[in-house]
Amino acid sequence: MLSKFFQLAAHQTTVKKEILAGLTTFSTMAYILAVNPGILSGTGMDFQALITATALSAAIGTLVMALYAKLPIGVAPGMGLNAFFAYTIVAGMGYSWQFALTAVFLEGLIFIALSLFRIREAIINSIPENLKHAISVGIGLLIALIGIANAGIIETGMHHTGNGRLEGVVLKIGDITSAGPFIALAGLIVSAVLMYRKVNAALLIGILAATVLGIPFGLTHFPANGQLVSLPPSLAPIAFKLEFNRIFTMDMVVILFTLLMVNLFDTVGTLIGLCNKAGLLDEQGRLPRAKQALLADAVGTTAAGLLGTSVVTAYVESASGIAAGGRTGLTALTVAIMFLLALFFAPIFAMIPQAATAPALIIVGMLMMSAVTKIDFNDVTEAIPAFLAIVMMPYSYSIAEGIVFGMLSYVLLKILTGQYKAISPVMYVLALLFIVAMFIK
Repeated sequence: MLSKFFQLAAHQTTVKKEILAGLTTFSTMAYILAVNPGILSGTGMDFQALITATALSAAIGTLVMALYAKLPIGVAPGMGLNAFFAYTIVAGMGYSWQFALTAVFLEGLIFIALSLFRIREAIINSIPENLKHAISVGIGLLIALIGIANAGIIETGMHHTGNGRLEGVVLKIGDITSAGPFIALAGLIVSAVLMYRKVNAALLIGILAATVLGIPFGLTHFPANGQLVSLPPSLAPIAFKLEFNRIFTMDMVVILFTLLMVNLFDTVGTLIGLCNKAGLLDEQGRLPRAKQALLADAVGTTAAGLLGTSVVTAYVESASGIAAGGRTGLTALTVAIMFLLALFFAPIFAMIPQAATAPALIIVGMLMMSAVTKIDFNDVTEAIPAFLAIVMMPYSYSIAEGIVFGMLSYVLLKILTGQYKAISPVMYVLALLFIVAMFIK
């Protein structure tokens, strides 16, 4: 039955190979069960409930990818997008996490509509390639900065003002002889060595190693009741907590466009890269079942907004499962099942200190930096917008600000140098919206 449904013979694969590939992909993605709650709980959301929301939204999105798109790709709340949720919408703009969840839910609905009418594919083709790569690099730097700061390796000097915003982002070296930086750096070394040796679970093992090392330092705390396996934590503290009373604001427009653009770049680029690696692209280099694949993260994101977590996206870590032989949706189905099983081990993930998840954040940030090699630095009208998008994300602690600087500078430089044809109508619209948003603020 499985062989026929997923057409295993046509893809020259077997049930055993697909299941092993799925287990491999899950082992490289599982860190999100610890990292995502760690980031989002900083907004005041319940950590335990976030573990359940993360696992369920990943399972839902991956099931759509498995059964509808039939591609060997895992889906889960995305790194960078969760940082935008916590550090820009909530900490930076001063909105509640309920408002941020509303933005996630609305984005999911918009993505479903855009995917059904193939508008997402059209939008992605209108955005300059250099800016797509720059956004990935900038997000990588921000993620790494967050990880380093969470571990205490550096201090950001951030403080809350009276209006609920964060100001005073001044970086300085932290006390690297203290426990947090020590176990974070140890976990980083463990993960890096395992990655060099091509161990698929390198990130997860690094987190676990740092967690164990944190026990004698008093950073890792066992559950009070001593139970490591239990029923999934309740979603009640965060599920269906939407807040629609302030959605008709320019901030919401900017938030939705930012989520839209970041996720567009992330998902489409990931899907094309992974399908190319798996040899699944057609003769013209197009993505197979593109609409179905894009609907996977759209449905997952809509569910995430309702369940209580951040935007869902395709995971580049799926490359590990593809390298292990995964070629069909059976690989993704295995990943989805593993996320559901992980729900019963929530106490283990709750034990993990922030310093232990820092190595994964730093390494994921490093991996996202690889896109910098694809940026054309020979044309100054391409290089400066890309550079501004990259540096403004970590410098301003905001993904949105980086995108605004990148897009506005691109449009202005192309206009002032007479390269009007290089600007798509969509870019003009986005630039105007960003300018209006700046004046409204």
